[in-house]
Amino acid sequence: MTEIDSTPVYEIGAPEPKPIDEELSVQLGHLAEDAILRGKPNGDERCDNCLYYLDTDKDITYCWHPKLRILVGGDWWCQWWEEIPDED
Repeated sequence: MTEIDSTPVYEIGAPEPKPIDEELSVQLGHLAEDAILRGKPNGDERCDNCLYYLDTDKDITYCWHPKLRILVGGDWWCQWWEEIPDED
């Protein structure tokens, strides 16, 4: 049996955030503060039962509220939560 050479073809350095990552982190942090965006529901109010949650069949989807427009989790909540109107 022949021994397999386990020497890497090339070296990949340790992952480090780039300047754009730090900028986006700050921007999204401000957005979360302004929206009072939380990673947990507010009573029965949560993103996946909000009018602006694009695909209610998914755990994470796009929030199309004009002041957010970002990906959110179904259990999240923000101050702009709005009930889905009944389709009578």
